[in-house]
Amino acid sequence: MTATVYGVGLGPGDPELISVKADRLVRGAAVVAYFCKAGRTSNARTIAAGLLSPDVVEIAMAYPVTTEIAFKDPAYNAALKEFYQDCVARLTAQTDQGCDVIVLCEGDPFLYGSFMHLHTRLAGRVPVVVVPGIPGMAGCWTATGAPITWGDDILTVLPATLDEATLVDRLGRADALVIMKLGKNLPKVRQALTRAGLIDRAVYVERGTMAGETVMRLADKPDDAAPYFSMVLVHGEGRRP
Repeated sequence: MTATVYGVGLGPGDPELISVKADRLVRGAAVVAYFCKAGRTSNARTIAAGLLSPDVVEIAMAYPVTTEIAFKDPAYNAALKEFYQDCVARLTAQTDQGCDVIVLCEGDPFLYGSFMHLHTRLAGRVPVVVVPGIPGMAGCWTATGAPITWGDDILTVLPATLDEATLVDRLGRADALVIMKLGKNLPKVRQALTRAGLIDRAVYVERGTMAGETVMRLADKPDDAAPYFSMVLVHGEGRRP
């Protein structure tokens, strides 16, 4: 009998922000899978560490590339396509034996998450259930201590991988902003915010809700180092009573 693959959102990093449903599924898991960078600990695995049974079977899905190849390079998509196909084969090998698989996902599985690439390949082959989680961006704007939107503000989410001209255009048309995927793109983002006249409103958040959380005005950040778990926010200033 074919079992089920669960994409379980674990929230922004603080284990206490895991949903009751996610907690139940992870605690009862016989098999868990998670994405990671080769040679590194999976952040999703770290969040769930206190919930896993001692005899759980673990499937570590290590990305073949992350930032080593430009995402516009055809070799990047080719490598990831083969990788996701291999991941699906490893998961379905478990479900074909009647074992449910819990895929541990940071944030929410359907919001810029790698699980979506498994979902599209698994749908129609095995039952798939998605458990939503608190997005990482929600953890970051909560860490700033201020609402991200007011009244009729329109929230815009931008990947920092966009070219500078596109960033400036989008920044100029937004009320409130979340800029993700910083990494080596932070200098470009800083320049785009400056050109858009928003640099003094921009807030840099690193590892929101996690150990080592950092919140500061981007203008006060002395360098352009930005790890994977970091974002830039611009809070809305819309209508309020």
